[in-house]
Amino acid sequence: MNRRTPLIGALALTTGLALTGCSSDAAPALEVTGAFMPQPVSDMAAGFLVVKNSGGSDRLTSVTSSLSDHVTIHETTNQAMRMVTSFEVPAGGELDLERGGGHIMFADLKKRPRRGDTVSVQLHFEKAGPISVDVPVKETTYNPKKK
Repeated sequence: MNRRTPLIGALALTTGLALTGCSSDAAPALEVTGAFMPQPVSDMAAGFLVVKNSGGSDRLTSVTSSLSDHVTIHETTNQAMRMVTSFEVPAGGELDLERGGGHIMFADLKKRPRRGDTVSVQLHFEKAGPISVDVPVKETTYNPKKK
């Protein structure tokens, strides 16, 4: 039995290292689709998009834009909107920022974009590098159909 103890210990260590290599530490692989901003009717605006992730998990931590110095991320729950510090972008999943749910909020707009304009934003993540997105401005009531 004494000869087996080192062998069992080595196997346990090797198995533990192999499992660690298979953890969810894989790099995120992010792609942004479906971005839009309804034409604002005041000095505030909202932005919506989908972040698809074919890699490891990540978090959207902030958004910046030359349109406003006050860009935050919000969620709406039970018809109440509140600012959040981040949104999860799950491994192999997606973050869907949509009307009535999570969204980007632009306050104190420097100018009011019109339908047909494009607003540049930069999405900042916990692990992945920033992603620049050109967000088209749609009519105020625009709401894309879900597939």
